Amino acid sequence: MKPLLAIFIASSVLASAAKPDFKDVAYDKIHKAQVIDVYQAKSEKLAPVMVYIHGGGWRGGSKNRIPGFLARAHAEGWLAVVSVEYRFTDVAIHPAQVDDCARAIQFVRRNAEKWKLDTTRMGVTGGSAGGHLSAYVALQDDEARPDSADPVERQSSRVSFAIPFAGPTDWGLLGKVAHQHPAYRQLLGYEPGTAAGEMSKKLKDDVSPLSFVSKDDPPVLIVHGDADVIVPFEHATVLQTALRKASVPVELFRVKNGRHNVAGAGVPATADRATAFMRQHLLGETVK
Repeated sequence: MKPLLAIFIASSVLASAAKPDFKDVAYDKIHKAQVIDVYQAKSEKLAPVMVYIHGGGWRGGSKNRIPGFLARAHAEGWLAVVSVEYRFTDVAIHPAQVDDCARAIQFVRRNAEKWKLDTTRMGVTGGSAGGHLSAYVALQDDEARPDSADPVERQSSRVSFAIPFAGPTDWGLLGKVAHQHPAYRQLLGYEPGTAAGEMSKKLKDDVSPLSFVSKDDPPVLIVHGDADVIVPFEHATVLQTALRKASVPVELFRVKNGRHNVAGAGVPATADRATAFMRQHLLGETVK
């Protein structure tokens, strides 16, 4: 494994060993990777839910461990968590990954009553590649197809808010800022080292969450280190600027001197801020 790829993956798995109530539940039938783990809340009432999308360069990582800040909220009894697995780029390139994550959200809505979930209060989070995917599913248009024969496809893919940690947002930056990782190109089916100018603009636009910003988007808390060389900090600032321009509530939590380990949500200050943001939008608590 190349050192940079190891960092890209390891930064996304600093997580808790909490055990799910339902493991490897299939949300689609195309590939064995299309499964979720469900951590039910310890409550008789319908509980709010966080969807977690792991990182790993879109070609590695695992749903099997969830970040500590989610595990703590789950242990407190008020939060349900759904951890998503998806197809990697050695199986299918973009948009397979975002399609899988949107489908997983729709599947959760379809099964909300069974798992005692209140999907009117549902956020999404993830780090690194998972940060990209969580921002993407939050900002893209609703995937619901009301006339579909598939009851899952009839469900909404929209969420209440997103907390992307150190996620790529704009593939247009590949030609402007150094990116020390091959996964950006591999996600689109290009060989590592392919010049940014030789990559399809249409594909680069389509894979970028930035392209889907609109005034009806949910609130976003962007968490990013300003010394990140794997996902440069510019990815955070361009998304923040676009969301502000669209009048979407957005906050950029800048980790001074933070590198790509910020993606693991293990830095106490970032975990605390993410928890407060989550409680604000899921429980209606006032931010102090």
